[in-house]
Amino acid sequence: QEQLVESGGGLVQAGGSLRLSCAASGRTFSTMAWFRQAPGKEREFVAAVNWYDAITYSDFVKGRFTCSKDNAKNTVYLQMNSLKPEDTAVYYCAAGSRVTTSPRFYDLWGQGTQVTVSS
Repeated sequence: QEQLVESGGGLVQAGGSLRLSCAASGRTFSTMAWFRQAPGKEREFVAAVNWYDAITYSDFVKGRFTCSKDNAKNTVYLQMNSLKPEDTAVYYCAAGSRVTTSPRFYDLWGQGTQVTVSS
């Protein structure tokens, strides 16, 4: 069965760090991505890594977040530093066949993990 399982969310003060993990099972995906969704807002693209380890970031996380993957573990990570209250959201892992910022083109989603940044 194909599935994505996220972990690592939590409550942190502004300026702090968290590391999210997303373990994939069932098969290997060519593209793994992170999205987030705050209350009352649309789901937005955060970062993605493709088969060749090329990484794409949204402008609002460049320099603060780092996306990486471990092929042996079929796991993708999101290291989040210098967190801000506006980073508060449910963070989702997604898998698909190509890098795109639109959530419509991802085939499989994790259950989400809450990240809350206090001021």
